Amino acid sequence: MAKSEVDKVTDETIEKGGMLIKLYFDMQSEDASKLQPLMIDLVSNRLLKEKGVIYCYGAIEEPIKVDDVYSTVAEITTLFEKPSYAFKIAFNYAPAGVEILRPASEIRLTGAELQTILMDLSETSVNYSKYILEKVMKPDELKGIKTAIENRAVVGSKVINGEDKSDKKDAPDATENQSS
Repeated sequence: MAKSEVDKVTDETIEKGGMLIKLYFDMQSEDASKLQPLMIDLVSNRLLKEKGVIYCYGAIEEPIKVDDVYSTVAEITTLFEKPSYAFKIAFNYAPAGVEILRPASEIRLTGAELQTILMDLSETSVNYSKYILEKVMKPDELKGIKTAIENRAVVGSKVINGEDKSDKKDAPDATENQSS
């Protein structure tokens, strides 16, 4: 049996380090008619356009009523170019569930890929923290926090880009403090 074009793209992407993942999203609303269009928007206008997403497809369940709220679930199979893109999507979109379909064995990351994942997680965490702080802090308190966050971003950028190494003082040699 001949492979479909989708199967060929999937196999090639997995061989190059990609991942095929099923993402489960849920939504609730008091208005059932809003749920499926919101899920379609999530997949078609957001997820599919994210960097590193090769394709995604899936199904959206009919909304069901639980108490006074309607709820629906979408199962979206997504092919990612690299694991780092899958991590970022998971953190930014907070799916209700994640199932790794392929590769079935171990997943290897280079140091650079792991660094990208960690920096993306850190950046997203800072953005969420900033958003929360803006909603609960007084303006004068917020100004100090914003300055600290901006300074952190500048320092982080310099560290990543290898700038300002001349300003660092060498750490003392561990053997200097040993007694004879």
